[in-house]
Amino acid sequence: MWRKIKNISQTQWIIISMVIGVICGSLFPEQSQDIRIVSNVFLRMIRSIIVPLLFGTLVVGIAGHGDDLKAIGKLALKTLIYFEIVTTLALFIGLFAVNLISPGEGIKLVVTAPIDSSLSQNKITFQGMIEHIVPRSFFESAAGNEVLQVVFFAILFGIALTQVKGKPKESILNFCEGLSEVMFKFTNIVMKFAPFGIGAAMWYTIGHSGLSVLINLGKLILTYYGALAVFILLVFVPIILIAKIPIKKFLNAIKNPALIAFTTTSSDAALPDAFKKMINFGVPKRIVSFVLPTGYSFNLDGSTMYLSVASIFIAQAAGIQLSISQQILMMLTLMITSKGVAAVPRASLVILSATVLSFGLPLEGVAVILGIDEIMDMARTTINLIGNCLASAVMAKWEGELNVNNNETEITV
Repeated sequence: MWRKIKNISQTQWIIISMVIGVICGSLFPEQSQDIRIVSNVFLRMIRSIIVPLLFGTLVVGIAGHGDDLKAIGKLALKTLIYFEIVTTLALFIGLFAVNLISPGEGIKLVVTAPIDSSLSQNKITFQGMIEHIVPRSFFESAAGNEVLQVVFFAILFGIALTQVKGKPKESILNFCEGLSEVMFKFTNIVMKFAPFGIGAAMWYTIGHSGLSVLINLGKLILTYYGALAVFILLVFVPIILIAKIPIKKFLNAIKNPALIAFTTTSSDAALPDAFKKMINFGVPKRIVSFVLPTGYSFNLDGSTMYLSVASIFIAQAAGIQLSISQQILMMLTLMITSKGVAAVPRASLVILSATVLSFGLPLEGVAVILGIDEIMDMARTTINLIGNCLASAVMAKWEGELNVNNNETEITV
């Protein structure tokens, strides 16, 4: 019996805890206020991750790859422009879908501790937005979890670090890389408490809002999957047609790594096979070697769409009306903060938590979404993989080096 219990995966524990939370919330709603302390502790642990993780990964992402980007030159520029266009389209398709369907309306999340942020007000001016982004003190911003200000400082810090040579640069870069690695492990530890936090959050949510919240979560899943389908039809398919990439051969090339990504919800697990398949498809190794790894920092189409859908869902659930300007600013924030954390377990959870804090939304909504995160993670990981494989093919086509007729020989990587 003990061996069977030890073999239960964390994903299975999360599902079990969510079911227990639903049952307890429906049977013992009066105890939901007392159990809430468990989810609050878990959410506070998540908040403690945000600043050091974002700072370390952004600095390493800018300073650590600066020389590589200069060496690769035009390919790097084309690739990064392509990435930003596609991820922006993913963000706004998700934003349109969640505003159209409004899956969060009716949940009635209670904001117990409103965030003291100038961006949590309904009215926002361009001048106020600019002033808010620039920090007066990095440490003050870090202590207040002001993500936009931390990102602003980290970007400037990373750019300045690229201009430093020799041992000073190496020392700071090694520190930031070490900080990132430690925070990855730190996140792993925190996520071991996820079943307890999710179960308690679900208990409180069901006890407060009733079983009807499950309908909203189902609508959220359908909204996200529907938005991904639209994204494939309106973005991926036209790109394939414009670049004149043979669809059938491309689908045959990505089907195995896509299946691995969907079943394991792990980009790392699917990456080696995707690397080999795209070379066999006809993409030169030098392009695959640059585009795929870079894409896992800059081209997370599924993840960025998930973030846009989830953040607005939380606002709807809390009954907070965000203006168009606030929603656009939120999308810009997500575009920046989602870069470079693909290797982090539950990276989207960390970024989502950072964003909702910046815009005065209740962090409790993140814990509720985490209960169904695995279902959406399967789709977003698959789309991330397909998007990066397609990007490598498109870059090879633009460079005039795509040779789909010379892929009969299997290549071992």
